[in-house]
Amino acid sequence: MPPTASELEILEILWQTGTASVRQVNELLEKKGKSVAYTTTLKIMQIMTDKGLLGREMNGRLHIYKPMAQASVTRNALIDKMIQAAFGGSATRLVLQALGNHKATPEELQEIRQLIDKLEQEQQNK
Repeated sequence: MPPTASELEILEILWQTGTASVRQVNELLEKKGKSVAYTTTLKIMQIMTDKGLLGREMNGRLHIYKPMAQASVTRNALIDKMIQAAFGGSATRLVLQALGNHKATPEELQEIRQLIDKLEQEQQNK
């Protein structure tokens, strides 16, 4: 089962920090502008543990959480689902929509060019 939007925000934090307590996650959510009660963060993280998205270890009385879901695997699954649901299976439509809605920086455009060059090179080598 893919993570919900709230679960994904928590996973993003834990992918960056590696491990964290509920309080640390809650504080980082607040720094991102999310006004979330500690008990809400706790409940979501407990559900995520039950789903297998997070692991939990005891450090004295403190519960320390770590991501069990890999960032790349989770992101790929979400992107695949979104491409199928919103873009009729067309990655091209997704890319065109994203570039039309978001002004890419010169660095981002260079990365996109490099990816296109790499994909073209791989196709030529087949």
